[in-house]
Amino acid sequence: MLCAFRGYVCAMPTVRKTRYIKSGTPGQPGFSLVEVLLVVMVILIIAAIAIPNLLHGKMRANEAAAVVSMQTIHTAETLYFNTYPEVGYSSSLANLGTNGTDCDKQKPSSTNACLIMDDVLTSGLKSGYVFEIVGDGNKPTAAYVVSATPASTVSGRCTIAANQSGEMHFYVPGATLNIGPRSVGGGGSSCDL
Repeated sequence: MLCAFRGYVCAMPTVRKTRYIKSGTPGQPGFSLVEVLLVVMVILIIAAIAIPNLLHGKMRANEAAAVVSMQTIHTAETLYFNTYPEVGYSSSLANLGTNGTDCDKQKPSSTNACLIMDDVLTSGLKSGYVFEIVGDGNKPTAAYVVSATPASTVSGRCTIAANQSGEMHFYVPGATLNIGPRSVGGGGSSCDL
């Protein structure tokens, strides 16, 4: 705005007040505080519904991956038992895998059978589950129990156990697992998948 003041021209910029949050008077651009709060509340409600479902979905995916890994271990144990009858079943996940060797260049043996090529699974921790094999202690090993336990309460909610028959049992973590000649854990309840 230009203004004349005793012969001088002064150039003062006009300060325009732009309000993005209006006070409720019609005709001014922007959103009212109530509208902004309503949108924020709707977003929070959707997040409160979606986040637990996403966590539950991930938990179910981990449980399904653990079941598949248990089937892989059972298949490898059967092959190991038939390949090395003087040893019996393997009492170690590492023996079922590569155990740090190159299976293409080195002949497989009872300590690196190369039956499970997934090094993550043979390390004992995969998809939020801890895998463990316990043999019966005999020579040759005639029975084993393999268990998959959630690494945390977010990883899964079911402990899975199986023996040389391949039949899987599902338990709440901490429940007693009576599979074959051995018993693992302590407590008691059932887990339904």
